[in-house]
Amino acid sequence: MPLAEEAGRAPAISLRGVRKTYGDVNAVDGVDLEVADGEFFSLLGPSGSGKTTTLRLIAGFELPTEGEVLLDGRDVSKLAPYQRDVNTVFQDYALFPHMSVGGNVAYGLMVKRVPRADRRERVAQALAMVRLEGFEGRKPSQLSGGQRQRVALARALVNRPKVLLLDEPLGALDLKLREEMQIELKTIQRDVGITFIFVTHDQDEALTMSDRIAVFNMGRVEQVGTPAEVYERPATAFVAGFVGTSNLLEGDAAAAIGGTRETFTVRPEKIRMADLATSVGEGECSADGTVRDVVYVGINTRYIVTLDNGGELVVVQQNLSTSSMEALAAKGRRVRLVWDRQHNRSVADTQASRENLKEVSA
Repeated sequence: MPLAEEAGRAPAISLRGVRKTYGDVNAVDGVDLEVADGEFFSLLGPSGSGKTTTLRLIAGFELPTEGEVLLDGRDVSKLAPYQRDVNTVFQDYALFPHMSVGGNVAYGLMVKRVPRADRRERVAQALAMVRLEGFEGRKPSQLSGGQRQRVALARALVNRPKVLLLDEPLGALDLKLREEMQIELKTIQRDVGITFIFVTHDQDEALTMSDRIAVFNMGRVEQVGTPAEVYERPATAFVAGFVGTSNLLEGDAAAAIGGTRETFTVRPEKIRMADLATSVGEGECSADGTVRDVVYVGINTRYIVTLDNGGELVVVQQNLSTSSMEALAAKGRRVRLVWDRQHNRSVADTQASRENLKEVSA
């Protein structure tokens, strides 16, 4: 149940049958969404899936071809961006290089003719929110990438919007800094209590930060849920394959292993790799095969196993006591894969979803 319904409040954002077309292309194809007040909500999907266009429709940079965009229960579908109580943070930050940090943060308040004393106080408060006290006099060129990202965030927060829209704001950062900023952003959102709508194509990023996630594919929403729901119980083959690494079993392989030809998925970390002599307990599934390839990535190892029944399964094991040489030596070995049957998840499997997932994976 959405947070807004639990609390008895109107959703911060509602999309009702929203469609956006460009000629013959349906960039957003009949999207219905509700984002609760105070929620960290992520729009996740590959390039061209419709997530960024959806964000732009909420911001007012694009107008819907059909449908309604509601902000706090009010229809804003035809309003200009400055008439909506939202602010947007972009990937490139869009800071004015000739202005100081304080000037950048205060710019929106100056446009609104907020008195100077009030501006100074609100700028100080916004910079404190993002832990940049004392940086007012610096220029953007004197800051690190993470600090510039925080300035852009402070500039958006200083206007006290109802909803903050973030369009892949961490995409330009290196991996270590991006991981630090994921935690930082979630902490800031929790402290200020503003609704955040976050666009990303990074599955780990969405799983780390979000209260709920909408997974986009080909202009439509395939699933909405908490990170655990989306990861543990994917609704479609696309979601199973796009959010994390997943194994899809179908047809003869599904029948031989799971007892039904219905397509199902099982996550790689749920599978253990054992010798062929290993017995299989009640309530467990098993499949014999040959290790085709081994990918050692330090903290864990990924084994790609070609099954005797057809198809392949990926197995991920932590390297608690396994060296790289021991892991790599498994290539070509005959093994038995065993997992608890409760980890099998049936998924909807459409041809369009499958073809798009192949394109994304490639």
